[in-house]
Formats: sequence, structure tokens, C-alpha cells
Amino acid sequence: MITRFGPAGTADSFAAMGYKNTLQLPEYLEKFQLNAFEYQCGRGVRVNAEKVTRLGLLCKEKDILLSLHAPYYISLSSVDPEKRENSVEYILQSARAARLMGAGRIVVHSGSAGKMPREEALRLACGTLKKAQDALDAENLGDIIICPETMGKVNQLGDLYEVMALCQVDERMIPTIDFGHLNARTFGAIREKADYAAILDTLEDKLGADRAARFHSHFSKIMYTVPGGEKMHLTFADETYGPQFEPLLELIAKKGWTPRFICESAGTQTEDAAAMMAYYRSLPTQGA
Repeated sequence: MITRFGPAGTADSFAAMGYKNTLQLPEYLEKFQLNAFEYQCGRGVRVNAEKVTRLGLLCKEKDILLSLHAPYYISLSSVDPEKRENSVEYILQSARAARLMGAGRIVVHSGSAGKMPREEALRLACGTLKKAQDALDAENLGDIIICPETMGKVNQLGDLYEVMALCQVDERMIPTIDFGHLNARTFGAIREKADYAAILDTLEDKLGADRAARFHSHFSKIMYTVPGGEKMHLTFADETYGPQFEPLLELIAKKGWTPRFICESAGTQTEDAAAMMAYYRSLPTQGA
């Protein structure tokens, strides 16, 4: 395994460079020397089976690994049983689409804690996630990894420890650590290498060395408010909000871990992912 980098969806430069078709994505990503891509189904799983199957084959030819972002409206912790059941179906739909394109990971939001105690919201979320994993197994989709994501708004279920708990539902699950989200929900607490080190130590302590080393990740700078948390995604050109990626990549290289970094910058996600990869490759010690 290697540490991989890529964008979430197509950046503004995709169209600006004259590309018009999803099947041109591998050629576009190759120009930036990127080797990962996250297909966006945030607003619903609506894919052309023939087209995404072809996309998967083209990406495989260029050693670009795909992941898929499941619908944003998934709510693992809803007090409404019907909404929880619907969330299981949305995850199942995502896994079916992932299978078509050869994507090995699906990123899943957990939803809001609402007005209930966070412990109760987490209990409901774990139960829903277990049903989702069982549904994938029943359709022989169990090899597609569910990746619960850390969330950026304070009222959302999905701080670091809650996501660690969700990943305990099944040993196949790995977290999507969104460092921009964690920074936003803690009002800028990720400032230096020691702050990243504490997060990585928590991963290893809660999940074990193997799962921790290959975690999924989102990265971007995010504007936040107090006390709400995440407000909007920014680009790496922003100098007001963090976090900075360099200290994190230095730690990853030193550890020899092989996570997959998906950049979610606002419109410059491809260029910013390439900046992350270039910096990582410049480091003296890298994961094999």
C-alpha cells in the first residue's frame, strides 16, 4: 500500500482545461500525478451503470483508487425508525454503486445528535450501522469498507471519539478523519504537530495499528463560527483558517502509514491535493 492523494469531485479546472465527460477524469487526474478520486453521491445515488463501470476500468488502468461519498442526508441517529431504515438503504445503494465502479470505500455521515443525549444518539447510530453492515454482507458487498466521517458542526454526531466508537461496530470499518472538520468543531484547536500526533495516537489506541495506518481522510481549510463550528470550505490560499497539512504529512511519513487523503477544497481540490502529494513526496521518509 502507498499513501494516496486525490480530489473529492471535479475541481473548477476540470472544465477550464476543456474536459467535459466523467470518463476523462483519469486523464485529467494523471496530469496532476494524483492517484485517488472520491465520487460524489452526496445528493443521492444516481449513476449510469455502464458509465461508472467504464470509469472504474479506466481508473484501474492508471492506478487511481476510487472511493464514494454516500448521501449527505443519511441519519444513523435519527429518532425516527423509518429514517434510520432509509439510511441503511442509502448505504446499501452506495455500496452497489461502489461495486460497479470498483470503489473499495464508502464515506458515511452519521447525522445530528438533535436534542437527545449524545450517548443515546451514538447508541442509535451504532445500531443503524450494524444493520447497514449486515445488509452489505447479505448482498456479498461486505468487502466494501464503510468509513464513518468526523463532522464539522458541533451539534452533529461525529467527533473523534464518537467516530472511533462507530468503527467498533465492525472490525472492517475504518474512519474518515476529516481534519478540517475536527479543526472547525474545536474552533481552531489543530495548530501544530503535537495536535495531529494526539489524533493519530487516538486512532492507533482505539483501532489498532493496522486499521489506523490505512485510515481514510478528508482535508481542507474550513471557516468556522463559535459556537456552531463548520461554516464553509475554503482553499489552501486562505491564510486565516486552518489547519495546515504539512505537520500532518510529516508525521504520516515518519510513521510509515498509508492513509488515503481526499482534498475537499472549494473549487481547487485537485490543485490542493497535488500540493499535498508534492510535499509528501519531498519528505525524507515515506511509507512503503
